Formats: sequence, structure tokens, C-alpha cells
Amino acid sequence: MERTQVFELTGTLKLYFMRGAYDEIMAAGIKRQHEPPRIVSDLLSAEIIEKQARSIKY
Repeated sequence: MERTQVFELTGTLKLYFMRGAYDEIMAAGIKRQHEPPRIVSDLLSAEIIEKQARSIKY
């Protein structure tokens, strides 16, 4: 899947933090030779952590 497609989908799903962290998490995952499911898991985890932090702030 192309980067632009990922960005469109994350926008549609309102996963804004995931979109912002995408390049960094992808680069780290590739550097560490993680499998794609692990990278997806890292992206989703980052989104969840950000939403929880925003909820606490609110």
C-alpha cells in the first residue's frame, strides 16, 4: 500500500496521531527488521496511547 493511501485512510478513520507518527515508526520498524504485523501493531499502539493521554488531559 502506498504512503498516500495510508494517509488518506488514517484521515478517514480519524487516526491523526498515527498519520503523524507513520514515518518515524515505519523507519524504526524497517531499521529493526520488524515484520509488517509488528509495525502495524506499533502504529496502533501509538494511536491508543495518544488517545488515552488526550482523554486524561481532557
